[in-house]
Amino acid sequence: MKILMVLTSHDRMGDTGHATGFWLEEFAAPYYVFKDAGADIVLASPTGGQPPVDPNSLAEGALTEETRRFEADSDAKARLAATRKLCDIEVADFDAVFYPGGHGPLWDLTGDADSRRLIEGFLAAQRPVAAVCHAPTVLLGARTPAGEPLVKGRRVTGFTNSEEEAVGLVGVVPHLLEDALKAQGARYERSDDDFAPFQVRDGLLVTGQNPASSAPTARLLLEVLAER
Repeated sequence: MKILMVLTSHDRMGDTGHATGFWLEEFAAPYYVFKDAGADIVLASPTGGQPPVDPNSLAEGALTEETRRFEADSDAKARLAATRKLCDIEVADFDAVFYPGGHGPLWDLTGDADSRRLIEGFLAAQRPVAAVCHAPTVLLGARTPAGEPLVKGRRVTGFTNSEEEAVGLVGVVPHLLEDALKAQGARYERSDDDFAPFQVRDGLLVTGQNPASSAPTARLLLEVLAER
């Protein structure tokens, strides 16, 4: 079982002067779900090398058992520092792809041509695609073979408008993910409570709502793989 994890290379929060990137827990929790299941994991990003970590995800209140495990894991840290360039990745080399979130993907992965190529290619090859929190933004650029938005008519979730409002970034992000998914005809679903774990599956497409959903979304992806 070989799983590709794609991280953002974007490190600026709009024109605020604040840093962003990927959310550490949304990488670390799925990484260890996959590793503990015996998967071979490959990391990639648009520009390769070390992807930026959102500094807010390093605050004490954001740390988890998995992030602490990562901080003590020299092999995982070395792998993260040397991500492969997304343009060099081929679908045929992997069984599934997983996108961790953080605000960074809203800027660089939403319209990334290589990401779109991979998402469409994985699904065409009957291989699952998963994304959590803000990372379902990567689905917005993807299309079906008929040219329709990939998410049209499909059950998906992702960071909610109310969660974005709660973190004070409604006026900063390039788009509100919930609105953008709905605008493309997605059957958007969410938890009753903000920041509660919530994940959905629609065939080979698996999405999670927020950081608390990262490990459950990874486990749901493994369930899809177990059916193949």
